[in-house]
Amino acid sequence: MARPITDDDRRRVRELHAQDKSRNEIAREIGRSPSTVSKIAGQFEPPLSFDRAPQVEAATRVRTADLAARRAALAIGLQDDAERLRGQLWSPTIYGEFAGKEGDWQHVNLDQPRFVDQRQIIASVQTAVGTSLRLAPAEGGENAEQVRSMLGALGEALTQAAHEDGGAAGG
Repeated sequence: MARPITDDDRRRVRELHAQDKSRNEIAREIGRSPSTVSKIAGQFEPPLSFDRAPQVEAATRVRTADLAARRAALAIGLQDDAERLRGQLWSPTIYGEFAGKEGDWQHVNLDQPRFVDQRQIIASVQTAVGTSLRLAPAEGGENAEQVRSMLGALGEALTQAAHEDGGAAGG
């Protein structure tokens, strides 16, 4: 048989509710079930509420702002990565591979990466920039499309330039 609700239970529920305790916290503290605490809270005039919507909404806003800041920082990092990768496109490089019957390591110094490597660099730059723009879109409605168009044209021009230079270098 269930233990009857006492005036002490009612007093403790009111006190703990005033301290912003949750229904489950109150239940643990007074040694009652959460449903009993809800029953006691409903008997008050006006009834006590355990609605946490305002706290949940505030916590959600804080979390959303935190994630937005983290996405912006990641977007900046991706832009930095794209710039570093772009710098490799025309920089001197060392190309090496295992070759010959014995599998000896051989390398050669090149004025710039081979064509195939330049294409991979360009693809990596495009991926980094595209991901960055998805994480932190460019501001301005019409201008955002212009930025995307410009980046697409830049990517095509870089590919074409690498192709032209790669053909001469024997890529």
